[in-house]
Amino acid sequence: MEKVELLAPAGSLAKLKYALVYGADAVYIGGEEFSLRVAAKNFTADEIKEGIDFAHNLGKKVYITANIIPHNGDIKKFPEFVREVDALGADAIIISDPGMFALAKKCAPRLDIHISTQANNTNFESAKFWHSQGAKRVILAREMSFDEIREIRENTPSDLELECFVHGAMCISYSGRCLLSNYMTHRDANMGACAHPCRWKYALVEEKRPGEYMPVFENERGTFIYNSKDLCMIERIPEIIESGITSLKIEGRVKNELYVATVVKAYRREIDAYYKDKKNYKFNPENLEELKKISYRGYTTGFFDEKPKGTEQVYTSSTYIQNYQTTAVVKAFDKQTKTVTLEQRNRFFVGDEIEFLMPNGENRSFKITEMTDADGNSIDVAPHPQMIVKFKVDFDVEDYSIVRTKVDVKNLNDR
Repeated sequence: MEKVELLAPAGSLAKLKYALVYGADAVYIGGEEFSLRVAAKNFTADEIKEGIDFAHNLGKKVYITANIIPHNGDIKKFPEFVREVDALGADAIIISDPGMFALAKKCAPRLDIHISTQANNTNFESAKFWHSQGAKRVILAREMSFDEIREIRENTPSDLELECFVHGAMCISYSGRCLLSNYMTHRDANMGACAHPCRWKYALVEEKRPGEYMPVFENERGTFIYNSKDLCMIERIPEIIESGITSLKIEGRVKNELYVATVVKAYRREIDAYYKDKKNYKFNPENLEELKKISYRGYTTGFFDEKPKGTEQVYTSSTYIQNYQTTAVVKAFDKQTKTVTLEQRNRFFVGDEIEFLMPNGENRSFKITEMTDADGNSIDVAPHPQMIVKFKVDFDVEDYSIVRTKVDVKNLNDR
């Protein structure tokens, strides 16, 4: 059995590089059209080429998302797009629509096709259908249990790859086919412009009592599906792998570099630990603690064990839990002088306790006692976005390291 793939999101070229350096085997990205994440920066043709070259030099892969629900105008433009990404060297294209599937087979017959979760892949007959049409991989719906996944694996050809989400936001609508956003804000989720109305706070109003807002709550008689916690399966790596899944997918193309790096590193470590010694493997709780250092909404195992109950939802707030923020990213490190060069992301001061998140080594904490700007002038604070800051440390710092700081969310605006 080949080692399971760890697949990470990349909403920009920088995030692609962080994802791969921190341990992802492959990334999925969007071009400037046909992708379901308008809020992500997405990639120009030149950036796609650079990203593919970067990945291939590391022996890793890049998949292109084209999983919108297309209208006629989209279909007319798609052949040129699929020929272009094929020529650029993409490893696969992710599609949900049968018309786009047919065009991809016709225009780029050698390009592997992955069937998006947007196609509602919930049973082995639909998986076998897509395989018979030439699909390389089927991305299973988020609504699948362990038992259902195992049954699909047992009843599909062994060369059909199966992918499932293991971490990130949970769409409230069936496999992400949301109608709320378009109806309420005229932003079509199925074209990549979701306004996330499932995260808003709601109240009930009875037609004969205008202005009387009754809060929505849960009791033993009812369960509400809005405002789900985030999916997190890091404690269940052995079960997922042994269920027959080929690729473990992390959600989050609009999340920042700290999210991508932290999540990828945590899952990479758990996957590697399991393969290193399956018989004696034990989950390392430190990796779950790492996942609590990113912006998240509480964690759930989704549908893997059973249908979610009220405890899997968030009713008190529509905000995220944020205990850490990105302070800076490492741009260079001089091993002789132990001087690290940073590019600022959030304001920080002399005297701050910071932590270096590194791609391979252990994370290192450090208290800043002095620092300079790019010209060597001593400074007490780094106030400006993307300003260059330098100071000495007493340990080696890896390329692509990220500096993060523990924050009191209530006091973020006081600094």
